[in-house]
Amino acid sequence: MSSQPVIPARPEQLEAILLVGGQGTRLRPLTISTPKPLLPTAGVPFLAHQLAKAAAAGVTRVVLATSYRAAMFSECLGDGSAFGLEIVYVQEDTPLGTGGAIRNAAQALHSAPASPVIVLNGDVLSGHDLAAQLDLHSKMDAAVTLHLVEVPDPARFGCVPTDTDGRVTAFLEKTPHPVTNRINAGCYVFRRSVIDVIKPGVVTSVERETFPGLIDAGEVVMGYPDTSYWLDVGTPEAFVQGSCDLVLGRLHSPALRASGVPGEMLVLEGARVDPAARVTGGTVVGAGCLIEAGAQVAGSVLFDGVRIGAGAQVSASVLGCGVQIGESAVLERAVIGDGARVATGNELRAGMRLWPGVDLGPTSVRFSTDV
Repeated sequence: MSSQPVIPARPEQLEAILLVGGQGTRLRPLTISTPKPLLPTAGVPFLAHQLAKAAAAGVTRVVLATSYRAAMFSECLGDGSAFGLEIVYVQEDTPLGTGGAIRNAAQALHSAPASPVIVLNGDVLSGHDLAAQLDLHSKMDAAVTLHLVEVPDPARFGCVPTDTDGRVTAFLEKTPHPVTNRINAGCYVFRRSVIDVIKPGVVTSVERETFPGLIDAGEVVMGYPDTSYWLDVGTPEAFVQGSCDLVLGRLHSPALRASGVPGEMLVLEGARVDPAARVTGGTVVGAGCLIEAGAQVAGSVLFDGVRIGAGAQVSASVLGCGVQIGESAVLERAVIGDGARVATGNELRAGMRLWPGVDLGPTSVRFSTDV
């Protein structure tokens, strides 16, 4: 565990911990070279949306709980000044679970024992009112206040029942017969002293240990139910959906104030889209991309430097940096790693994935230079 200098508490600060240590295995091959929270989402790193949301709720200082490819976070986000925040970084050398990661990050907090500390999972897009969740936490003098959302199939997530006053009565794991359709949405407000009780350096799950333990001890654990936009972007399908929803304006993000969204597409600097191509569905066309005449791209995410040949069809897919798609190729719900090539006429459907640098077909993938 890394150490941070001890600095006197400043009561006016509102602090947050962002949990960004996971390897993002469900999003491979995109996460082989880039941590999931830094993948470009509606034209900016995913974390930019969470950082901007936190700042809008009054957060002034964020501790990033890193692990996988930890150095990339500071390289990308710097000191946080671009977001109106102070960002500090704490690295988790070995996996400690959700509770252990929160406790490890707490060494860099300035907050007093009674102060609220927001904890965010680094793979959730949410439109909920974070300031209102904070207000409920303070009003109820809660140990923890959990953001709760309703889903059609809570059996996949586990569920969180509450009483008539909104207090959480249990924290139930996945079950075929859930007692409620409300689930843990991955945003918590902790009283700082509650975090400090978690044993340092020990693998701990807040879901299986910390929250049930607080409930059993009679502590006030509140639920903040909400029906606004919420999405776990941990799968390729959800990642593409989240990016497209942001571009289409289905979810507002303060990180996109100057981007020109909402719209059918977001075209970044230096990208060229032939007037005879069709790009729709909230597609992001990354910097330096080229889309040739007759190509159709719908509801997809193109990272920087992608080339799509004439007449190709790409839908509900995500293409890594420098990917080349030949003429008349068809991609549907495909995931293509950085630098891969799909030659003319190939078809990749139904969630097929191509690893970085793979060359699928002849080396004769050519592109026009006149767009």
